[in-house]
Amino acid sequence: MTSEPTDDDFSDPGGRFDLTGKVALVTGGSRGLGRAMVAGLAAAGADVVVASRKLEACREVAALVEATTGRRALPLACHVGRWDEIDGLVDAAYDAFGRVDVLVNNAGMSPLYGQLTDVTEEMWDKVIGVNMKGPFRLTALVGQRMVAHGSGSVIMVSSTGSIRADGSILPYAAAKAGLNTLTEGFAQALGPRVRVNAIMAGPFYTDVSKSWAPPRGTPTGSALQRMGEPAEVVGAALYLASDASSYTTSAIIRVDGGLP
Repeated sequence: MTSEPTDDDFSDPGGRFDLTGKVALVTGGSRGLGRAMVAGLAAAGADVVVASRKLEACREVAALVEATTGRRALPLACHVGRWDEIDGLVDAAYDAFGRVDVLVNNAGMSPLYGQLTDVTEEMWDKVIGVNMKGPFRLTALVGQRMVAHGSGSVIMVSSTGSIRADGSILPYAAAKAGLNTLTEGFAQALGPRVRVNAIMAGPFYTDVSKSWAPPRGTPTGSALQRMGEPAEVVGAALYLASDASSYTTSAIIRVDGGLP
């Protein structure tokens, strides 16, 4: 159950970010923002389930987590756009740990294309599947168990593209806009014991952004005049995962360097 502070609570606020004894499941956890959040959640005390399509990449991250933090880390292969694999992922996580306290729906994809007419039905279905359909199914399954357990935190990883779409990312932007809606809907459906929030991420330097990102140090149109580093998403993730955000649900928090 989430700890609720009182008016005269003068205890160390840092303790509210402690995740000792918790279990976090992170999709897309083998690289980019997902890898950074896996590392941050484990450093805060959580055991972690590292899920992505490539098992060997998950194993590498899991081994690093265990070596550097001493926390348990379970690598699992899962394509979140396929519901039959999601069911297996959830069962494996609960078989190993008996609980999931934090679910991070981070896996995403945004393939490049030329003209909008180059977007095939297959591409559309894959983008919607990974970015929105999968998070819906995973949140429904894990959220139901969290409700039965009495507590939990779900974190959706959205994108500023969901509110600033252009022709180069329309399938992705549509899917992330749907994820924003799922955030608010699940917060109502799973409350009051389970909280559901979203991180609306701006441009970060990740493996995915290598094909289009300018060199580091290049000024951008944001207030901070730069792109983000993956580690800079961790603070928001720890806030939403922990008791520090005990009165925060249905929120969509921008982590974008101050895009106008």
